[in-house]
Amino acid sequence: MSCNTSVTRVNVSSVAQAQRVPVHFLPCEIEHNGPAQVSEYLTTTTKDCKLEKTVSFRGRGLKGQELSCPQGYTGLVLKETNKPSSDHEDRTLRVSSVFDKLTYWNLETPPNSDDTVVMAMDWPELAEAIHGPVED
Repeated sequence: MSCNTSVTRVNVSSVAQAQRVPVHFLPCEIEHNGPAQVSEYLTTTTKDCKLEKTVSFRGRGLKGQELSCPQGYTGLVLKETNKPSSDHEDRTLRVSSVFDKLTYWNLETPPNSDDTVVMAMDWPELAEAIHGPVED
């Protein structure tokens, strides 16, 4: 039986040239893969209430929260340099931008600690507690 595997490589040398940008994590899929003039067509007015943000996107209410990356971590926005022609070919990604915080949005429900994005940000601290050195 053959095993079809592929490798994904990240060109980390591109981090030095990467620009720090604001990142928004939206609860939707956009079926477009390529450049877009986002700032020309998408303008937002955000209302800040305590730690929660609200905005309307295409007529739908979104509630959001700003999250910082865990201490010692930097978020990376990756871009594929050359698209493979099949799922079995190796892939190479470069760092197009970096971030230290992001705003994630829920569709009409307030952000909470059970959201997967919030739990993911807690993972490095939990992993360190599980796998770190044990003190006597």
